[in-house]
Amino acid sequence: MLAIDALQVRYGSRLIVDGVDLRVRAGETFGLVGESGSGKSLTARAVVGLLPHGVTATGSITVGGTQLIGAGEGVLRGLRGGRVGLLMQDPFAMLNPLRTAGQHIAESLPGARRGEVADRLAEVGIDDPSVLKRYPFQLSGGMRQRVALAAALARDPELLIADEPTTALDATIQDEIMRLLARIQRERGMSVLLITHDLRVAFALCDRIAVMYAGRIVERGPARAMADDPGHPYTAGLLRALPSIERTVDRLTGIPGSVPAASEVQESCAFVSRCDQARDECAGARPPLREAGADRQTACLFPVERQQHRTEDAGRTPTFGPPLLRVAGLRKDYRQVRAVREVSFEVAEGESVGVVGESGSGKTTVARCVLGLVTPSSGRIDLGAGPRHRLVQCVFQDPYTSLNPARSIGATLAEAARQGAPEGRMTPQELLELVGLPPAYARRKPAGLSGGERQRVAIARALAVRAALLVCDEPVASLDVSVQAHILELLRRVNRELGTSMLFITHDLAVVRQVTDRLVVMLKGQVVESGLTGRVLDAPEHPYTRRLVSSSEISLER
Repeated sequence: MLAIDALQVRYGSRLIVDGVDLRVRAGETFGLVGESGSGKSLTARAVVGLLPHGVTATGSITVGGTQLIGAGEGVLRGLRGGRVGLLMQDPFAMLNPLRTAGQHIAESLPGARRGEVADRLAEVGIDDPSVLKRYPFQLSGGMRQRVALAAALARDPELLIADEPTTALDATIQDEIMRLLARIQRERGMSVLLITHDLRVAFALCDRIAVMYAGRIVERGPARAMADDPGHPYTAGLLRALPSIERTVDRLTGIPGSVPAASEVQESCAFVSRCDQARDECAGARPPLREAGADRQTACLFPVERQQHRTEDAGRTPTFGPPLLRVAGLRKDYRQVRAVREVSFEVAEGESVGVVGESGSGKTTVARCVLGLVTPSSGRIDLGAGPRHRLVQCVFQDPYTSLNPARSIGATLAEAARQGAPEGRMTPQELLELVGLPPAYARRKPAGLSGGERQRVAIARALAVRAALLVCDEPVASLDVSVQAHILELLRRVNRELGTSMLFITHDLAVVRQVTDRLVVMLKGQVVESGLTGRVLDAPEHPYTRRLVSSSEISLER
C-alpha cells in the first residue's frame, strides 16, 4: 500500500531523515517509533506532501503505485483525505474552531445527507446526534479525537496515517481510541501507519514496527517478536526504560545522552555514543539493515546481549515522620461547577503520595490549592510551619514555560537559592550536579537544553530552597520514555535520599507505581479510593480504579 525508498528529508543543507526504506502492506497496522528528534513525524508528513516551509524530500514514496515525490499539488490534494486519511496528535489544532462537528465531516462528503454524517459519527462511537451541532471547544479531548477520526475516514481512505493520536489523552480515553482504531482497521481492511513514541501503544496496536533513530531505521520486524527479543541495543534500551504497572523496579534506567542530528552520524553507527555495548568497530562504519530472523532486520554489527530482568524493589520498607501536609474537607467551586468536593488526605514527612485521575477529576485543582495558587471555597490545608515557599515547591509538566528564557540557568538557580535559608545554601553548580547535569550548564539559556535537561533544571530550582514538600504536576507526561526514566529515578532519589516529601499528580499508573508510597484516586472531584500504592493497583476495589488499571495494563515484560 505504501512504499518508501531511500527517503531523505533536509532543511536547507541540514539532513534530518537519512535513507529510510519501509513498506506498509495492505490491511496491516505498521508502527514507526522513536524518541523526539528521530525524524518519524517528518517521514509521515513527507508521505502526504505536508512538510514545513523550507523542508524538502528526495527519494521515492508511492501510495498504491502513485509516485508522490515531485508530484504536483493537485495530485497531493486528491490523495489527502481520499486514498490517505490523516489523524494528528492534537485534534483541537486539526479542527476548525468555527465549524461544528457535523460540518467537519460533511465537507469531506459533498452532498451527503444528515443521516450519512450521523452514521459516520456512529462508526467512531458517538451516537448522540446533538454532537453534530457542537463546536470543538464544546467537546472533550476524547470526543474531539473521535470527530477528527470520523472526518479522516469520511472518504474511505485505503491508508490512515495517525501521528501520535493518543499522546494527549488520559489512560481510559487512550484505551478507547486504541480499541476504536483497531476495530475500524479490521472492519475496513484499511492500512494504518501509526507514528508514536509510546511503545505500549505501538506494541498493542501494530502488526509490524520500525524503530527510528537519528533519521534512519535501526530495526524493524513483527511487533510481538521485537517486544520479546529486541535485536538492536536502542530498542532494548527503550523497552528497559518503560515503567511497569505490575511491579516496582529496583532502578529505572534510561538511555544516557540524547539523539544526535542525522547529519552528524552519516558515516558511523548513529547509536554508538549512547550504546553500553559499543566496540571500536562501531564508530568506523555505518551498519546496514541486515536480516535477523523471520521478517526481521536490524542495523547492528553485534547481537544484543541479553538483559537481566529488572527486579522488584522488595527491600523498600519506608518509615515516615509526622504529617507534613493535611488536607481536610477541601472544596473548590468555579461559579456553578464544583471542581473539588470534600477531599481529605495527608502526606507525611519523607512520604511520596500520588494523586491519579482523568482530566476533570480535580487533581490539578487540589495541587494548585496546596501551592496557594487557588483559594479553596471551604475546608482546611495545614502545611507545616514557616514560610510557604520554603515548605513547598512545584515541578510542572512543561519546564520551558516555567523557566525565564532570557536568564541563564545559573542566574535562575541562584535566585531560587536566595529564597531559602542561608545555612546550607547550594551554588548553581552544586544544584546542577545534584540533578546529574554538568556544572557548565549554568552558563546556558533554557533554549540550549533538551526537554529532559530543562526538567532537571526545574527540579534543581525546586530543591534550591530546601523545600520539605515537592508538588509534581504531570512532570514526565510530555517526555520520551528514556528521558522519563531518568527524571523518575531522580525524583525517587530526591524522595528517598534527601527525605523530600512529594505530592505526585499524574494520569499514568505505571509512573505512579514507581515513585509513590500511597495513592489517592479521584473521580469528578472526589476521592473514590486510597491506600498503599501497590495494594490499590494490585487489588483495586472501586469500579473506576479497576477501569483505570485495566486501561493501563499492556504488559511488555520479557
